[in-house]
Amino acid sequence: MIVNKDIIYQNISMKKFNSWKVGGNAENYIEVSSELTLQEVLEQKKIKLPITVIGLGSNVLIRDGGLKGTVINLSRGMKDIKNDENTIYAECGVSCSSLARYAAKNKKKSCAFLAGIPGSIGGALAMNAGCYGNETWDFVSKVKIINFAGNIAIKKKDDFEISYRNVKNLKNDIFIGAWFNFPDLSEQDENEITRINKLLKIRRETQPLNWPTAGSTFKNPENTFAAKLIQDAGLKGFTIGGARFSDKHANFIENMGNASADDIEQLIYLAQKTIRELNDIDLQIEVKIIGDKSE
Repeated sequence: MIVNKDIIYQNISMKKFNSWKVGGNAENYIEVSSELTLQEVLEQKKIKLPITVIGLGSNVLIRDGGLKGTVINLSRGMKDIKNDENTIYAECGVSCSSLARYAAKNKKKSCAFLAGIPGSIGGALAMNAGCYGNETWDFVSKVKIINFAGNIAIKKKDDFEISYRNVKNLKNDIFIGAWFNFPDLSEQDENEITRINKLLKIRRETQPLNWPTAGSTFKNPENTFAAKLIQDAGLKGFTIGGARFSDKHANFIENMGNASADDIEQLIYLAQKTIRELNDIDLQIEVKIIGDKSE
């Protein structure tokens, strides 16, 4: 089925809208083309509640029973990116890698890490995504948000409680975009495009890219790494149904082609139970699990 922007569809499979390629159907589904369209849809209450907002779906597990209410996909439109004085404004649908390259071409530095995040700006803001020693909110000066009533506001970084892979005080707010304040590149600094290419090479060498995954499954506990804990517990390569802990990086769960969302969720619970028993550590998931289990 061809999905057109700004039209609400019913009973749409979510498998192609998330990087794990699993999950049931959305009761209602819409891809918005612009900030104005999103505002109109919310203000006029054209959509059935509850609302689930997704981007590229790179950090979400959608259960096999699907999603009630309405799914709003912000990654198919809302891709404006531009210079705004000394900052860069990027809408929520811009991919993290696109922002990294745009900033690099505009003689900015410290943006290369974004190329290693396989998601969109909206999702990166919502979870403070990061890698290679940097996090998204390290470079945010202010954000534009919209609530479920369609009201738009601009908020400063200090209006939110930011921590490792977590952003509080969101309530029913959706990130529309953000202003990023990356440092200027000096003549002594390494070209940021070169750094991007180096980081992408590291990513290819250390992370499984041949099977659908959602990136790192668990947050790293203090003073250790989730991948090491999972590997030391003997779970690296362990399989349930069509899902397995990657042989290449144990903190990644791969869909080997026929996994269900429940297969992946059972691996998550197995790792949490095993690590709790062996190490007295509660592994916290980095991905967001949404939707209903299948009957």
